[in-house]
Amino acid sequence: FHDLVLGIVQGLTEFLPISSTAHLKVVPLILGWGDPGVSLTAALQLGSVFAVIAYFWNDLGLVLKGIFKAFFYGRWDSPEARLGFSILLGTIPIVLAGTFIKLFWPGYEQSILRTIPVIGFVSIIMAILLTIAENTGSRKKGLKDVRPLDGIFVGFFQVIALIPGVSRSGITLTSALFAGMNRRSAARLSFLLGIPAITLAGISELRIAIGQSSIGTFIPFMIGLASAAITSWISIDFLLKFLQRNSTYIFVIYRLFFGIALISWSYLYGQL
Repeated sequence: FHDLVLGIVQGLTEFLPISSTAHLKVVPLILGWGDPGVSLTAALQLGSVFAVIAYFWNDLGLVLKGIFKAFFYGRWDSPEARLGFSILLGTIPIVLAGTFIKLFWPGYEQSILRTIPVIGFVSIIMAILLTIAENTGSRKKGLKDVRPLDGIFVGFFQVIALIPGVSRSGITLTSALFAGMNRRSAARLSFLLGIPAITLAGISELRIAIGQSSIGTFIPFMIGLASAAITSWISIDFLLKFLQRNSTYIFVIYRLFFGIALISWSYLYGQL
């Protein structure tokens, strides 16, 4: 039951700009289950990876064809090739940052960054940044207008998502809006850019999660992966359709209340 619930939380929050890591930290604590830890959290993200790959299967095929034609036929300026290289270049910063944390910050899982007050404060900051992006972004660029510099720009912002409460989808959506993309295209770029990052994070932690598990926990873990995949598909489809006609202000409001609630809860009950 725990893994089922955690999978649902992962799927519903991974692609909405509200931070899956924060909710996977907070929801179990509220329910009295304790912190599930970085390893299980990252491993459950593989369910979201399956969903986003399946959802964007045709898009990924076009991107791979574009990269192939760029290398072998010199068609470097096709929209598909530009998008593909944007994703590749945008993934490099978070890979380097994640590797650095893994090698040189062994106490990251117990660091102050993963405490409830910090997560609440970060959630409020992200709400403010998303509001600014909504009001200043030109929203003139579509996915076909994306260039490698856009990928690098959004990719550097994606590094900030290593701080719990930031939200990988939230910071990439926000930075894509800052780069002048329309809301739906910004969300699509956020999803596509997330595939390598989430996959690498999930695979790197899966070994640890499996090492900490037993035969009796394998089936519950697979239930968590399945529930994460199904709810991730639903949240991807919802967000893309929602942003066609609506702004991101509903997520701004949610993040403000979420952050204030976490800080208040921590202050009143001394929960870190």
